[in-house]
Amino acid sequence: MAQREIQMDQEKLCCSICLDLLKDPVTIPCGHSYCMSCIKSHWDEEDQKQIHSCPQCRHTFMPRPALVKNTMFADLVEKLKKTGLQAAPADHCYAGPENVACDVCTGRKLKAVKSCLQCLVSYCEQHLQPHYEYPVFEKHKLVGPSKKLQENICTRHNKVIKIFCRTDQQCVCYLCSMDEHKGHDTISAAAERTERQKELRVSRQKIHQRIQNREKDVTVLQQEVEAINHSADKAVRDSEKIFTDLIRLIEKRSSDVKQHIRSQQKTKVRQVKELQEKLQQEITDLRRKDTELEKLSHTEDHTQFLQSYPSLSHLTDSKDSSRINIRPVRHFEDVTAAVSEARDKLQDFVSDVWTKISLTKTEVDVLLAQPQPKTRAEFLQYSRQITLDPNTAGSSLELSEGNRRATVTPFHLKKQNSQSNVYSLQVLSRESLTGRCYWEVEWSGHRVSVAVTSAHMREPLYETRFENNDTSWAVYCLDGFYEFRHNSIITPISGPQSSRVGVYLDHPAGIVSFYSVSDTMTLLHRVQTTFTQPLCAGLGVYHYHSSAELCDLK
Repeated sequence: MAQREIQMDQEKLCCSICLDLLKDPVTIPCGHSYCMSCIKSHWDEEDQKQIHSCPQCRHTFMPRPALVKNTMFADLVEKLKKTGLQAAPADHCYAGPENVACDVCTGRKLKAVKSCLQCLVSYCEQHLQPHYEYPVFEKHKLVGPSKKLQENICTRHNKVIKIFCRTDQQCVCYLCSMDEHKGHDTISAAAERTERQKELRVSRQKIHQRIQNREKDVTVLQQEVEAINHSADKAVRDSEKIFTDLIRLIEKRSSDVKQHIRSQQKTKVRQVKELQEKLQQEITDLRRKDTELEKLSHTEDHTQFLQSYPSLSHLTDSKDSSRINIRPVRHFEDVTAAVSEARDKLQDFVSDVWTKISLTKTEVDVLLAQPQPKTRAEFLQYSRQITLDPNTAGSSLELSEGNRRATVTPFHLKKQNSQSNVYSLQVLSRESLTGRCYWEVEWSGHRVSVAVTSAHMREPLYETRFENNDTSWAVYCLDGFYEFRHNSIITPISGPQSSRVGVYLDHPAGIVSFYSVSDTMTLLHRVQTTFTQPLCAGLGVYHYHSSAELCDLK
């Protein structure tokens, strides 16, 4: 009796949030008590609502009440601890909102430890004991506590669902299997679970394998990031050094030009000043002689005049008289012009270098593997509406059907197209192709080619067959057989003859595939390479009784 009273006291001193003995107990205004840390955490979650509630009675408080330790409860808890009794074991704790409650308990329910799929009831440790003790419960299936037991009851017949209908892919009760599911392929849910469990293991193995593959891919990508960063850092360092050397060279040349100009300046100025001094001296002498001649002109003694005149009237020719008439001097304009010309050339050179650098894209060809289409329906998801470009049509071709059909022009209708810029029996598409594209060509006659080629084939005066260059890939449809031609190499192809050829381009993955299209699609040839520029579709018609037409797949 005393033990029961102690147990009841212990239950009264348990926190309904943590289901343990109260720690630093506090009593809130509605009268319920909690651990201080438990009620604080509960109210912290409600702070955004600005309304705080009691977890038991749902009474609300505004503003948030202050918490004061309940000393009486704290003393009682300490007294219980001194008796050697601790909080109830976790398996015997009461069920909270997040737990599965025992369906047998009355009043305040304990947490369930097992659920019975036969009884469709959840039990606490105490009420579960009969399932362990009595033979009648031996075949009952016990599982972890579940809140979804009622989902195992048929809503129509109120019977336990134990059968799986493979025809309708749903779980049913035995009455359903004899009623609306009569004659269906049915099996016990346990047997179906066994089969699905095997599939589940296989699925998990595939998932684990994919995880491992993706982890390897992540590692490779991380290594690629490190390689990119290392390469970029090295390029920056090398570029800075090169430009620093270039700047130093320019600075040195600038100093040399400045020194050269100053040296020339000093020499020229000295020469001019020397000439200037000579001329100045000559002017002084001439002025002196002019003064003497003037004085002689006023002499009245004829004899003295005649004796003195010859010596005074004689003028000595100046050695530098020819330099007096100096031609217009350009001084150092030629040097400025030369430096200016060097600057312009350097600017052009640097501009060309920058253009090359900006056009040089360091691409990281890391592609997540994407499944390639297999059925025609999957290919048609990537269908592309393509038309032919008259400006690329050879002079011997006639375009029709909205520039989608190409035939050979008879001699008397042969056109003279000045804009024709490819081989006279070929034509390219107007559209440039990137990404994933699919198109089909209907052909007839004796000799037709279906090609994928680089867009530079549109360039003026570019005249070559698809087969004769390394940026074109073509299937030639001939009488009774196919050939794949690339870069002057011919490869025979075995495959069913069909009047329609499908072309699939995966530009990012570098894949071009050609198919013979009839009731089924048969791969004729596949190319795996790297594309560095947009591509276009090409058609070649090499016989008067042949034609090729881009099909409308929309």
